[in-house]
Amino acid sequence: MKTVVLIRHGKSSWKYNVTDRERPLKKVGVKNTIKVCKEFKLNSEIQLQNVFSSPAKRARDTCDIFVENYKATHQINVEIEEDIYDFNGDSLRRFVENLDNNLETVFIFGHNNAFNNFVNTFGEVYIENVPTSGLVILEFDINNWSDLKPGVLKLKLFPKALF
Repeated sequence: MKTVVLIRHGKSSWKYNVTDRERPLKKVGVKNTIKVCKEFKLNSEIQLQNVFSSPAKRARDTCDIFVENYKATHQINVEIEEDIYDFNGDSLRRFVENLDNNLETVFIFGHNNAFNNFVNTFGEVYIENVPTSGLVILEFDINNWSDLKPGVLKLKLFPKALF
């Protein structure tokens, strides 16, 4: 079995004159990411490990906030991957298919529409929109990432559904 945990970056701010890659998070993006992280830790037995992030500031910051608030008892290394800075899902798919087969579970911090397309291609439940700070877990009955095929949606945590 292989598991992918997708976490979309938090709500970002458009008020600064910066490139897309450098857009920062809004305060609500930070707050919602913390809320989703805490709910994830309470409702999932998956340990935070094998973390990959888009190089975009909003994704990196979301990743850092999630890792910090997860309060792991083990060291968590984050790898920044250019292929996750993807908006249609093709690079994201290739990235997942090329993961090291020794990794059973991976956490990926990135973007829509790549996440929407990935979830709706490989999950059995249609999700219209993975919202900012949203988390989706997909589980696959495969031994090798290169054999990626449709799997099962195990959990979705969206900020507006959490109180």
